[in-house]
This record gives sequence, structure tokens and C-alpha cells, in this order.
Amino acid sequence: VQLQASGGGLVQAGGSLRISCAASGRTFSRSTMGWFRQAPGKEREFVAAISWSGRNTYYADSVKGRFTISRDNALNTVYLQMNSLKPEDTAVYYCAAGPPGRPTSGSSWYLDPRNMDYWGKGTLVTVSS
Repeated sequence: VQLQASGGGLVQAGGSLRISCAASGRTFSRSTMGWFRQAPGKEREFVAAISWSGRNTYYADSVKGRFTISRDNALNTVYLQMNSLKPEDTAVYYCAAGPPGRPTSGSSWYLDPRNMDYWGKGTLVTVSS
């Protein structure tokens, strides 16, 4: 699976942005997809994840209620709609794909970036105050 994130940019605090991640490969529709972010000087952190069917979504507490993850398996694309953006949301955002066929039920493995198999190059989101 190859992943390409896009849609990042500069936005004012309180604004919205939608970033996308286009995937190639036949296993996309069977993979949990996640968004992670990394701010300068900080470790990469979990933002959101979505099961392969799209029925189950998971969010970090810091973005719950503001961000929405979704996917379109027909287009091999996963999205992250970000609303009410804050300066602390500034980071490079990465999309990642989990192992094909691994369910999200039973454990929260998708929270740990070390459990994701494939990574895109990232897209920069800058939120000005």
C-alpha cells in the first residue's frame, strides 16, 4: 500500500480544513486507517482511526468533537475533517494503514504508530492564532 496525504495548509484559529489520503493497493479496503500528527520537537501522536468498514471510528481526546475521520473504499481514500482548529493542532499530519484484516475490536492497537504497516509522507497543517 502506498499512501499520499494532501490538503494541508495555513488556517486561522477556529477555521476548518479537510485533509485527504489517497491509497494505492488492493488491501486498502481491508485495512484500518489512521491519522497521526507530529509537532516540532514532539513525538508522533495518534489523532484518529477508522475500521475497514468505516463503522467504527476512534479519536484522541484532544480532537474529539472537532475532527471527523471518514473513508471511501471505492476511491481508496481516507479523510480527516478538522473543525474549530486551534494553534496546538499545528503539526505534520500523517496517514497510516494497519495490517490488512486486523480488526479494531479487542484491543486499541491502532493507537500506537508502531503497529501501523504503511505510512504516507505527511501534510503540514499550520493554525495561526
